[in-house]
Amino acid sequence: MASTQRAKPMEMPRISRDTARMLVNYLTYQAVCVIRDQLAETNPAGAYRLQVFSAEFSFQDGEAYLAALLNHDRELGLRVMTVREHLAEHILDYLPEMTIAQIQEANINHRRALLERLTGLGAEPSLPETEVSDRPSDSATPDDASNASHAD
Repeated sequence: MASTQRAKPMEMPRISRDTARMLVNYLTYQAVCVIRDQLAETNPAGAYRLQVFSAEFSFQDGEAYLAALLNHDRELGLRVMTVREHLAEHILDYLPEMTIAQIQEANINHRRALLERLTGLGAEPSLPETEVSDRPSDSATPDDASNASHAD
């Protein structure tokens, strides 16, 4: 009797914390990207400085990145915090539905591909009808084609 592979209830809080931490790190990265793009239009030198700073510090830990940025450029650090919070307020309402829908769609596609591979279906792509009918038959030779066009 095969059991389904599900996370144990006691693992859910840890998984939730890890997911939230990863999402915060990603929103920090996205906030920096938004600000860099804004600066590129209004203050190219500022955009370059932000790019150089960001190349030196990892976004793997968004909080450490932000602390370093606040020490380096307080105004820019505060701007990142504001934009990050704004992004979170606007996307988090839609995130659960979108995430579940994308996972379900991806799982269907993976299962379909696996089934096709296991059954041998889809192993050879079929040619559309127009390509098949445009091909000369196996028995036709290039001389036959030129003779047919000069038969008028």
